[in-house]
Amino acid sequence: MSRVRWHDLTHAYGSAADVPGRLSRVAFGDARTSASALSDLGLWLGELAVFDATVEAVPFLWDLAVTDSVNSRSGVVELLQAILEHGNPPQIAVQRAAHRAVLDGRSTADMLACDEDAAVRAAAANLVTAIGSHVCVTCRPA
Repeated sequence: MSRVRWHDLTHAYGSAADVPGRLSRVAFGDARTSASALSDLGLWLGELAVFDATVEAVPFLWDLAVTDSVNSRSGVVELLQAILEHGNPPQIAVQRAAHRAVLDGRSTADMLACDEDAAVRAAAANLVTAIGSHVCVTCRPA
């Protein structure tokens, strides 16, 4: 995460300088801390629209989704789906890049659909379906 210039990126409420801290809380926090941090990330990165910080965060979200010690893995998978379902029409290139980052994780989503955790399995199955049916205008090949 230290290689990303988070302070130069934005999320729904401004500077993305606080994104690494939230990602770390999802990774290492107890259930309550992890859920709270994931809620913040949802609002900042994907539930309202996608941003340049979203594009940089998606690979870390995929890593969190497959890390067994993360308390809120199903929520991470649900956030990845929210990112795929939201856009940012004024910033088409950012929207395309954010969606592509989620779509590129298809094999990981397939693997998670067989996870031991029922909540992760269910969230991943929904994400696999969303990936398979993704047809937004921005992501269509030129």
